[in-house]
Amino acid sequence: MSPSLVPNTLIGARYRLVRRIGQGGMAEVWLAKDTSLDRDVAVKVMRAHHDNDHVGNERFRREAKASAALSSPNIVTVYDVVEDAGRQAVVMEYINGQSLRELLDKRHRISPSLTVHIGMAVATALDAAHAKDLVHRDIKPANILITPAGRVLLTDFGIAKTLSGNESDLTNDNIMMGTAKYLSPEQVSGKKLDGRADLYSLGLVLYECLAGRVPFVGGTDVETALARVQGDAPDILKIRPTLQPLVANIIHQMLARDPEQRQPSGEAVRAALYRAREIGLDGTPTGLTPPDGNAVPESAREILRDLEPATSPTTTPTTIPGEPVISNPTPRTKTERSTSSSRPVNKALEKRAHRITPTSMLAAAVVIGVVLAGVVLWRSVSSPSTKTPVASASTTPVATGPVNIVNVSSYDPDGDDNSENDDLIPNLRDGKSGTQWRTVCYGNNHFGSKDGVGFVAELSGRSTGTLSVDFGYAPWEVDVYGYSDSLPSKVDSWGPALARSTSENPGEATFTISTPSQYILVYLRSAARSPQCSTKNPFQGVINDISFVSASAP
Repeated sequence: MSPSLVPNTLIGARYRLVRRIGQGGMAEVWLAKDTSLDRDVAVKVMRAHHDNDHVGNERFRREAKASAALSSPNIVTVYDVVEDAGRQAVVMEYINGQSLRELLDKRHRISPSLTVHIGMAVATALDAAHAKDLVHRDIKPANILITPAGRVLLTDFGIAKTLSGNESDLTNDNIMMGTAKYLSPEQVSGKKLDGRADLYSLGLVLYECLAGRVPFVGGTDVETALARVQGDAPDILKIRPTLQPLVANIIHQMLARDPEQRQPSGEAVRAALYRAREIGLDGTPTGLTPPDGNAVPESAREILRDLEPATSPTTTPTTIPGEPVISNPTPRTKTERSTSSSRPVNKALEKRAHRITPTSMLAAAVVIGVVLAGVVLWRSVSSPSTKTPVASASTTPVATGPVNIVNVSSYDPDGDDNSENDDLIPNLRDGKSGTQWRTVCYGNNHFGSKDGVGFVAELSGRSTGTLSVDFGYAPWEVDVYGYSDSLPSKVDSWGPALARSTSENPGEATFTISTPSQYILVYLRSAARSPQCSTKNPFQGVINDISFVSASAP
């Protein structure tokens, strides 16, 4: 048995180990220094107790061979394969970033812009792999790496399978290879695979990026896997109603149970997402993107700024192939008003996803032309800054006297009816300590699959001042926004938050409204455990009272 690895160990007489940055059931990943070329590399080393595992060693060898044969800016590059003291190791490109799994665990879900960016990059990587007759078989967030600069890379070809059939599969006939949450129907059924199986799994990943959860979750891995054989994914537009329909169509086509109904290749997926981005993901053109999908749109950069170089960067997934990753948040019960639909995807929607006629192509060309013309015109008359202002330009003057709250309404842009216990809203202004506004109960502290839940206070005039909010339960996290004109329907339209705060304690908090506003959005980003909820869905946002004192008040 090989000795345990420690820092400063020299592998292959060339690669000096610095620190361990990941581990799984079969291997460890170390940051190392290439002493010959004086550069940082990642070294994936077989665990000692697997040294005599001939099947595992062969998979390890194949991963290196398969990865080394691929050339793509979106695939982690393999530099070398060495054997040291009976221990096998693969030397690869060092990626100082995070996995998509880590990002989703932190943010819960991400913007359509970043989702499309990731989808284009991974589709590019899959196209390169499929061109080499290789099916990845384990597309999941843990195997997708993102750098702070926005580079997206696919990694871990440990269970990849060639389509030529020249090599054995190294698996038993009744074992499903891959991670249950992200298996294609044909993988679950044990049918012959091609590249479209990877496209299905990528569709599940993109769905999760937008919805905060995968569309199929069962009580066990087997139930989870079988769910996608037996039904279609719920319409993602019911969960993310502001999503561009074209993007929804692309994802649902990728999730077609019949491989013949999916896009034929990774390039087809990349091209479709590219066209969607050209048109604009939120009704606003985002600009053209190079075909490789590595240029990061401005709208995605805010989230990428969160991806600071990690002290323990992820270069390969920290889970072994086939090992389930962190489970999805517990969904709410039907009686507690779920934000998603359980009905199958509308068949008309599926058909529209892949029915392109000359008329529709002409119409799209006209739309793109108009959009691009608008971009040129907008750039010619706007300032260099493209950030959304905190408050829109308005001819309504700032109030000179005291300003009061005249109306309050719940704000739930990601909900199925755009409201959240609106009948309890009057409790926020009744001045009674025993009455509260409560959200419905959720299975996790991130409000299920939503970005947040809140309420809007309408003022009698545009004003600056101080907003006081009495939180009933803790911990809580909240963003406060201000706007001057008509009420925005999307959170992104409010512009940057005027205040952002968290606390481990209930009680009153004050927020400075520094920009003249007539509407103030209090947007809860997390909920606390509530004794009013069930053990299955224990999380709820609770606020006792609110008040506003204008800066112009005597």
